Amino acid sequence: MTTVRLELNKIQIHRPKERWKVYFVVATDHPNEPDQVMVSVVPGTPILVVPEQNNVVHFEPKGAGSEGLLLLTRKMPKSREINVHFHVMHSRRANREIGTVLKKIEGGVQGKVLGATSELLGTSAPWLTIARSGLPLIGQVLASLPDRPLGFVSMFERFGPEFEREAEIDRESRGGHITVVYSWSVV
Repeated sequence: MTTVRLELNKIQIHRPKERWKVYFVVATDHPNEPDQVMVSVVPGTPILVVPEQNNVVHFEPKGAGSEGLLLLTRKMPKSREINVHFHVMHSRRANREIGTVLKKIEGGVQGKVLGATSELLGTSAPWLTIARSGLPLIGQVLASLPDRPLGFVSMFERFGPEFEREAEIDRESRGGHITVVYSWSVV
């Protein structure tokens, strides 16, 4: 079966402030259970954005065939569609413990949490499995954090005939105060 990979290539923050500590909350379809969603917080520590970067972060490839920061790798679903919700957050603490953000999400979707794993989506990041009905609660949990939401982007992809011609397609989306450039690859 075909494997797909989602990588983050660049983010741009459209705000006058020039110092940020950003991290990302990613929610996506569970690869095996259609009524479940997986949620993670990446990277392990917030990314420091300094004035010299002009509010732009470029992600350096790590490994062969890589284009940027790996968000997930999984088998192509039969529907050939994958839904990914991508939130960009600014940490108001100098050394935000990212695990506490995942714990807050877990607490905010009480009764919807079904477990945790780090093996299903091809990354070493911990993933929380929740019922699909808990997905709308994630935005509410993030809004209740002392951190600042910078934007939300849907990275939904329907893998059509263009992926037969090109192994990798780059996308750009804007939401809130951010622009995100990401790549879907079929390998």
